[in-house]
Amino acid sequence: MSHPTNAITPEIVAQHGFTPEEYDRVLTALGREPNLTELGIFSVMWSEHCSYKSSRLHLKKLPTEAPWVICGPGENAGVIDIGDGQAAIFKMESHNHPSYIEPYQGAATGVGGILRDVFTMGARPVANANALRFGRPDHPKMKHLVKGVVAGIGGYGNCVGIPTVAGETNFDPAYDGNILVNAMTVGVADADKIFYSAATGVGNPIVYVGSKTGRDGIHGATMASADFGEDAEEKRPTVQVGDPFTEKLLIEACLELMATDAIVAIQDMGAAGLTSSSVEMATNGKAGIRLDMNKVPCREDGMTPYEMMLSESQERMLMVLKPGKEKMAAAIFEKWELDFAVIGEVTDTQHMVLEWNGETVCDIPLGPLAAEAPLYDRPYLSQDEYKVWAKIKPLEDVPETSDVGADLLTLLASPNLASKGWISQQYDSQVGADTLQTGGDAGVVRVHGTKKALAITTDCTPRYVYADPYEGGKQAIAEAYRNLCAVGARPLAVTNCLNFANPQRPEIMAQFVHALDGMGDACRALDFPIVSGNVSLYNESKATGGGSAILPTPAIGGVGIIDDYDAMMTMGFKNEGDAIYLVAAEHWAKPDPTRSHLGKSLWLKTVHGRDEGRTPPTDLVRERGAGDIVRRLIAEGIVNAVHDVSDGGLAVALAEMALAGDLGAEVSANEAYTAAQWWFGEDQGRYVVTASDIEAFNKIVAEGPENAAAAQVGFRRLGTVGGTELFGRTIAELRAAHESFFKEWMES
Repeated sequence: MSHPTNAITPEIVAQHGFTPEEYDRVLTALGREPNLTELGIFSVMWSEHCSYKSSRLHLKKLPTEAPWVICGPGENAGVIDIGDGQAAIFKMESHNHPSYIEPYQGAATGVGGILRDVFTMGARPVANANALRFGRPDHPKMKHLVKGVVAGIGGYGNCVGIPTVAGETNFDPAYDGNILVNAMTVGVADADKIFYSAATGVGNPIVYVGSKTGRDGIHGATMASADFGEDAEEKRPTVQVGDPFTEKLLIEACLELMATDAIVAIQDMGAAGLTSSSVEMATNGKAGIRLDMNKVPCREDGMTPYEMMLSESQERMLMVLKPGKEKMAAAIFEKWELDFAVIGEVTDTQHMVLEWNGETVCDIPLGPLAAEAPLYDRPYLSQDEYKVWAKIKPLEDVPETSDVGADLLTLLASPNLASKGWISQQYDSQVGADTLQTGGDAGVVRVHGTKKALAITTDCTPRYVYADPYEGGKQAIAEAYRNLCAVGARPLAVTNCLNFANPQRPEIMAQFVHALDGMGDACRALDFPIVSGNVSLYNESKATGGGSAILPTPAIGGVGIIDDYDAMMTMGFKNEGDAIYLVAAEHWAKPDPTRSHLGKSLWLKTVHGRDEGRTPPTDLVRERGAGDIVRRLIAEGIVNAVHDVSDGGLAVALAEMALAGDLGAEVSANEAYTAAQWWFGEDQGRYVVTASDIEAFNKIVAEGPENAAAAQVGFRRLGTVGGTELFGRTIAELRAAHESFFKEWMES
């Protein structure tokens, strides 16, 4: 065994992110001291980003199965059956720390990485989505971060030719020093042609394809598993650099090779690059792996095995081929002007062995690197203890509105509810010619060559999760479910990106554990399993002065199916004279005005500067019933517009429908509630729908949902579509307010 000259000192061990106890485990696993290459490999594989050492104990509690789930968590992406021998493959990933350090490349390579997770399984990507969280708009760095991230997402996705069809963007001071960039990709494949990552077949060649390996991104996974200090700018070299045009070539080359019978296993080189891809392939196949580091294509001179194994250079894949298929595969990648190199073989040793210059420079048993990596049951507060810690004030002195229209204009002009047109206009949403809807409750893309369509949404309300992690976790799943139902889709499955701060703090671990409990309960109640996801911890910063943790942000990506896209629904008002109804997961017979959900509402925060009250509860049985009825109303052609009620309450939902349809409405309140409670409360499980045929609408309402337990779903006539005003304000006034924030901010 050749040992590099670098002595392994306590300082070097600490620099690689090990605790003393973890380093003792390395010594035990090897039966000796590691060399620097081995230490680096353990470092990235045991990072939070790769090992999930603080989270995987709790992730096991999530529901992951359903008759339509083909592959749940554990592979590159989740796979669900969408009928006719086809599958949808999708996942969401984070690229938070890199995007704060270098926003354009951080966001761009986040898109590139999630695309590879999907097409490595045999799918052609058909749509991208994202979930973005930024700090205060008046923070000196925020405009630069927003511009860079949006340009990076658009620059990469547009060049690769994948439409961006859905997303959300929020602002809160908690993200001042640690923004969140979560990227999601959905692809379509033949259900009998899914590719997996298990390396099998002793002697089978291991092949490297794509771009050459450089020194960018070294220790990216480790950097993503620690909080930020004052030296954030110095970490710029750990951010990867992407090339979307190479990615496009890689997609086409891989799909062409996948059409043959040459591939045994395939894995993209994401976080921890060649290390994680090779370890995961060998571990999943219960095999071993031997690599000749002299054969790794490098773009820089003098690269060491340490650098090659830890580099996170982009647009690279690792494959196991059937013997004798190398020449045919090489011809395909050479045609697409990509590197192709046989760099090793599958073994039966269950060790990772690296050779360089004729010597063995690494020999590590795979068990301790992956399945036997550290697993922590971190201490966490109970729900009651957490509420004491969080000091959430009850909403007692409930304010009233003196002018609904004026408050609505204030809300529409606020950063969190303002039009995101400035962002979406930088994304090509129409490339591929299969996009059917953007800007509504969910993005919708046609499954090419069929009448089916996939609906895609990203959702989370972090202020709810902070105030009550359990209810906030439930609500995040329920809102994704609602957004899919609102366009007429049958919700099928969830991916997620669990963004939290330092799990070594019991209050943060409480947020994680209780949010997952809420998510799990919601998924079970709604038959909406989680099939893939990502955990991003240590999202906090010391660079903002005094330290700051993000709000707990379990971003949810939901996917649903529309069997015939001619029945797809949109949210804009359509016809003068249409009746407007509220469909709600609650019973109106006995209104209880003391149960107002103005607490944690955007109206309370934006108009009154107050952050008080409890997270609105989600009744999952009624939530499912409301969704069932809305989908039936859509399927039978009874309704002309549907929109879910979320941030800003009923008033904002109605305004968004009016703006989308360029039509006003006459509406009236429920006198059992104050005007503020009725128009701005954020009660859950609600939709606004419009109908021309009131008799047909009432017939379905009278029949009730098929699910008897959901019979408590309520219906209330709100008013009538028509005119050019809403709440005494013209559509032009509403639009001017809605479009003012980004226009003024970006021009200032």
